[in-house]
Amino acid sequence: MSNVITKRVRLSRRLFLKGATLAGSPILVGLPPLASMFNSNGVAYAAQETGRAKTGAPIESRFVLWFNGNGIPERYWIPVENGSNYRLPPCLAPLSPIREDVHVVTGLDNAGAGSGGHMPAMAALMTGTQYTGRGASSASVDQLIAKRIGGESRFHSLQIGVSQESFGSSMQRNMSWTGYERPLPPEMIPSRLFDRLFGRHEEAWVNRKRSILDTVTTDVRALKKNLAKDDAARMDEHLASVRDLERQVLSLPPEYHNIDAPEAEDMKDWPRIAKLQSDLLAYALSTRQTRVASYMLTKCQGISRFPWLGFTAARHHDYTHADGLAPGSGGAEGQRILRDICRWHVEEFAYLVSKLKSIPEGDGTVLDHTALVFVHEHAEAGPHKVNGQGVLVAGHTGKLVTGRHTKSQGTIGDLYLAVADGALNAGIGSFPSASKRLPGVVA
Repeated sequence: MSNVITKRVRLSRRLFLKGATLAGSPILVGLPPLASMFNSNGVAYAAQETGRAKTGAPIESRFVLWFNGNGIPERYWIPVENGSNYRLPPCLAPLSPIREDVHVVTGLDNAGAGSGGHMPAMAALMTGTQYTGRGASSASVDQLIAKRIGGESRFHSLQIGVSQESFGSSMQRNMSWTGYERPLPPEMIPSRLFDRLFGRHEEAWVNRKRSILDTVTTDVRALKKNLAKDDAARMDEHLASVRDLERQVLSLPPEYHNIDAPEAEDMKDWPRIAKLQSDLLAYALSTRQTRVASYMLTKCQGISRFPWLGFTAARHHDYTHADGLAPGSGGAEGQRILRDICRWHVEEFAYLVSKLKSIPEGDGTVLDHTALVFVHEHAEAGPHKVNGQGVLVAGHTGKLVTGRHTKSQGTIGDLYLAVADGALNAGIGSFPSASKRLPGVVA
């Protein structure tokens, strides 16, 4: 690794810059992965730490479970060719710059989904078990993984959301579950997620246009005295990105600081919110504040509108069914609208993957130590199809196979088990809808 220098002060990856607001509320700013935090060849941590992460310990892996609701138009989403030379279909076109970092896996069954209704399909997708009538009946896969690898992080796991609109039941509005009918709601308001990660903003402080970085200047100066030039430059870039993120969050209009009722008229700029939430998640993962996260871009049976795509005459769910509620939904035009909606979903996923790929860590990047899995509750949206589903797996931790399309046979639970125990070494051992680790996911 070209930027690893052996003669430098080694730092712990658990360091935080600490400060306090005028009212005494604590502020914590995580550090980026600096070269001084790793051994001389950048493949392991360098500084002595407590618990499992001791001198020479491998760089920790992370897991992100990403969800979009309402299924897909298969003709525009599922590649025709198998292998590494597959052509990206229209919905997957945003993956072009990162296709070598992504594995498109299709042909998977959402076992346990029963008749395929949205809520039973969602319960089976997340937990591998049946819908109780009020929620999921067991823990979701992200929480099974967090239980095994998340214990030493500041946050056991994070739940992040973007679009707020759905029909409103617990099963439709949540993807993470700690157990029987116990949801972990996603944080859909960027300002609240920001405060959770950094510390609470105070009104007087915000009005004076001060930054959270103003509270940690003493720690910054002390740390920079011991940093090599490359780490000092990376530190400056990191702090500048934190300040930019802070400005973007504070500049959101008032309506973006509240959660609307499920039936609210939705005309919000969700791409703007999605990128903010992805930036905050990338910060949390790269500063070692969590190893596990779920990301709910749109809700199960979501009813968002898409003004940035020009689709405001009807809601997302209406476009998936030929029932006359959406203009043209019964024909080719409806499929093309779903194509464009699902392409936006993939575009946001690609943004997060690219963000993680841009952050250096050790001898590689944060993406090299992350596994991301992108799922929907249905395959073909209209008929509520739960067999032959398509999944995206991204990242390179644990020798994940990427850069190809694989038409597979098995369940989504089989894929989860392959990622959890084959790539992450989480040791969950089993998953309700899995009978094996899906072959071809890990080299």
